[in-house]
Amino acid sequence: MHSLSFPSSSALLPSVFALDSSHLLSLQPKKLNRLQSSSFSPKLVSLSQSYVSRHRAFSVSSTSPPPEGTVSVVDFHEKDWSFLESMELDSPEHTQKMEKIIKAGEISESSRVLVSISSEAFVDCLVESSASQLLLIVHDSLFVLACVKEKYDKVKCWQGELIYVPEKWSPLDVVFLYFLPALPFELDEVFKTLSQRCSSGARVVISHPQGRQGLEQQRKEFSDVVVSDLPDNSTLMNVAKKHSFELTQFVDEQGLYLAVLKFSKQ
Repeated sequence: MHSLSFPSSSALLPSVFALDSSHLLSLQPKKLNRLQSSSFSPKLVSLSQSYVSRHRAFSVSSTSPPPEGTVSVVDFHEKDWSFLESMELDSPEHTQKMEKIIKAGEISESSRVLVSISSEAFVDCLVESSASQLLLIVHDSLFVLACVKEKYDKVKCWQGELIYVPEKWSPLDVVFLYFLPALPFELDEVFKTLSQRCSSGARVVISHPQGRQGLEQQRKEFSDVVVSDLPDNSTLMNVAKKHSFELTQFVDEQGLYLAVLKFSKQ
């Protein structure tokens, strides 16, 4: 069973809430055309796990006053994240790319791992290939997180922006910025936050399994989601160095972007 809980700080509302396993949720899918979406109104969230499907948009309804233990959700806009799944081609080559990205994190059983804005397929690959002490999935989409939680109850899910992730999951040993261009923040702000959340020696892996060419196509079709670019070598080095990160690997090819950085805590 799963539930939504708000953080104590009202400054983070309405965009931030977390998924745990104490209450039943039920998603009521609604078929919409691509790029259409629905909004949460300030009504009771009535969700059922059995209704979780692959539709990327859904609606929420209310017919009675909230029972004890239920939370109300303020207006929330669910963006179309379907392109993250469509870029996960079912091919040995693409599987190898995901495995290469995961391997770059050097995950161990004691690692505390955070994944920001990823596809469900990447989470599947990560869960199946690497055991870790903590796996935290951070995403803008409540629906994506609900699908992850349905499959992996032990995986922690947090809905909201990367720079507002609570400190309770720190220190982090591995951070995968799987789709950095979806983060509406300057690179400097992202690394400033990571420097406060990472352990000494932590690894940050920035990736895109289709490289810049794939990103440009996504930017044309999903301009409301793709709001920034992939940093070049010199930009990444300069910003990372400012926050005690060292660039140890950089691949910027037509079909793969991969940057690995190591944190040296001061």
